[in-house]
Amino acid sequence: MLVGEMLMMLCAAGAGDVQPLTAVPFTEIEITDAFWSPRLECTRAKTLSANVTWCEDTGRISNFAKAGGLIEGDFEGIYFNDSDVYKVLEGASYLLHLERDPELEAYVDGVIAKIAAAQEDDGYLNSYYTLKEPDKKWTNLRVRHELYCAGHLFEAAVAHYRATGKRSLLDIACKFADLIDSIFGEGKRYDVPGHEEIELALVKLYDVTGEERYLTLASFFVNQRGNSEHRELFGDYCQDHVPIREQNEIAGHAVRAMYLYSGVADVARLTGDAELVAMMERIWRDVVLRKMYLTGGIGPSARNEGFTEAYDLPNDTAYAETCASIGMVLWNHRLNLLHADARYADVMERALYNGLLSGIGLSGDLFFYVNPLASRGNHHRQSWFGCACCPTNLVRFLPSVGGYVYAGAGDEVYVNLYMGCKGAIPLPSGAVTLTQDTRYPWDGAVALHMDLDAARGFGLNLRIPDWCEEFAVSVNGNAVERPVLERGYVRLAHTWQPGTTVRLDMAMPVRRVYANARVEADRGRVALQRGPLVYCIEAVDNAGHVRNLAVPPGSLIEAEHRPDLLGGVTVLKGKARARLPEDWRAALYRELPTPEEVEFVAVPYYAWDNRDPGEMVVWIPECTSLAEAPRVPTLESTSKASASHVADDLSALSDGLEPANSNDHGIPRFTWWDHKGGTEWVQYVFTQPARVSGVEVYWFDDRPNGGCRVPASWRVLYTSGEEWIPVAGASAYGVGRDCFNAVGFEPVVAEGLRIEVELQENRSAGILEWRVLRE
Repeated sequence: MLVGEMLMMLCAAGAGDVQPLTAVPFTEIEITDAFWSPRLECTRAKTLSANVTWCEDTGRISNFAKAGGLIEGDFEGIYFNDSDVYKVLEGASYLLHLERDPELEAYVDGVIAKIAAAQEDDGYLNSYYTLKEPDKKWTNLRVRHELYCAGHLFEAAVAHYRATGKRSLLDIACKFADLIDSIFGEGKRYDVPGHEEIELALVKLYDVTGEERYLTLASFFVNQRGNSEHRELFGDYCQDHVPIREQNEIAGHAVRAMYLYSGVADVARLTGDAELVAMMERIWRDVVLRKMYLTGGIGPSARNEGFTEAYDLPNDTAYAETCASIGMVLWNHRLNLLHADARYADVMERALYNGLLSGIGLSGDLFFYVNPLASRGNHHRQSWFGCACCPTNLVRFLPSVGGYVYAGAGDEVYVNLYMGCKGAIPLPSGAVTLTQDTRYPWDGAVALHMDLDAARGFGLNLRIPDWCEEFAVSVNGNAVERPVLERGYVRLAHTWQPGTTVRLDMAMPVRRVYANARVEADRGRVALQRGPLVYCIEAVDNAGHVRNLAVPPGSLIEAEHRPDLLGGVTVLKGKARARLPEDWRAALYRELPTPEEVEFVAVPYYAWDNRDPGEMVVWIPECTSLAEAPRVPTLESTSKASASHVADDLSALSDGLEPANSNDHGIPRFTWWDHKGGTEWVQYVFTQPARVSGVEVYWFDDRPNGGCRVPASWRVLYTSGEEWIPVAGASAYGVGRDCFNAVGFEPVVAEGLRIEVELQENRSAGILEWRVLRE
């Protein structure tokens, strides 16, 4: 068949109902990609070992040995810590498939043996309850995460079985699932988990075992969400406030929502439930049109780790939890399978390359829990967290990425992600092997080589990303003229010959992206995107400051690949205007310095905070009036700050940001959390002696729900040598909220000042801003 004849078939797809797709599993994909292969190797060498070490050191793994009577001891950690071990096992299983490792496989077998020992005779498995509260099983589903932990066990078991062929963990999972099925369901208990996860996990268990009751139980948990007929509802934090089929807006905890709707999509795909499909479309539109960051991150609020009102997308305080971005990938992948529509894969890709990848440092062993879109240099990745869901989620997701590349239905192949890989795609007439060759995401050229044993007829559907406005398709060098998009795909239907090469060339210009005017935080600002990657500007590349920069409309921005930078990245370069320092300390009115034209460099958002700490912004002002003038150095900002105990950020004391109120979560803060009651201190040591006569302190107080309050009392001390001496003649020490508390004292030449506080009983305290008054 000639290319011209093939074009007659371009519009044939889509006639009639869309057939749901089936993902090509990770077991059929070999990744050979210049972007992803080093990340997978880093996951094996660094991320997995870091997670294993922390799980060992924090007692997460030994909890199973204790519960199984292999060793003695009490439960350690948080009640949901079992889930972290399961996620690490899931990640290890994917890695074992990518490369057989006898030592790793033996270690995994050893952990599974501990889990088997911890399983009770009836199938129950939760080390917290076995060791801590054996008489209270299933009594606190809203909080204690029994079903959530079970879900992660099921996912790990399926991954382990598919990767190794061993049933050791799968048998444990099925035994526990059978127990849960005997307790929950129609005519039994009508409860649901507070933290969703088991819904999607039961579907995975159904997929691998064929046991219909697992799908039935998953459907039960989905349909009981928001149903108050037999129980008290948990509220919108758990998406348990409105019957699932009547939900119109996303609400509550972002990760819980993603796991729930992923399970809903699975159930809808397998049961054909039209009401659930319609509900998810309403929720999806609410998310992507009103509540999603440009990075694909979701959930702006730290208060509930989740959603607020529409268009509330602050940058500095964006929560955008890493797990929520992983959830966006999971959910949108399932919606893509359900609808065979590329718009869901577009969101999946956005979250994958930006909000998700930013969660892990290039070293592979440092992690973000939250992912703000702006920073003053005080937000950094950490090696671990008390609640370690993000590191353990990353170690299981990254090596599974191959399972998101291809999907199929009948004699149709869908290409959803572009990366160098070799994949065996099962079709009714036999498997088709496709090999991708590409430098994506740095370059939009993709070559797909077909390894066929004979001529084969099937449809090849190439996703054209939403960021791509110009593209060209060719077959064996012959251009496909006027290719038509259907649901975001170019469909090429053909009887393909062995050795055929299909080439897709997508233009990758630098795009200036603007937010809906209702997003107040982004008004007058522009973001830069090239291909699937969102960019940011960091201080380390831009003379130590970026919040003072503006990129005027129409300014030329060029891309340049830098193989020596951040593991090899394409940077964006252009001209910006820099707002200069403005000294208002002795003026009410004055002229402003003329902004300076400077060069700027932007790097992919996922790669920020991998070098020297400093400011970062994604949304850049287009005029200097919205940019921040760099601070004129002050006595406080040039001092060395220290404290008896440090939580949050010491630099917040002197960052010059005036709080809106004492519970202002929109700016950095210093606190003594979680020290409660007793005496604490914080101090400035000056670079040289200064004559001072007072201080102004703005207390942090996060009542009613937080644990910080203004102190019971406080005083100021100074040092001119080694001793700290109370200042003389001090005025009243105020503990007012929502204001600066000023204290004057007899002038003194000091080398430093200290604030000493007496905390309220069972309360901590903090400071948003501390000014020193010079005579």
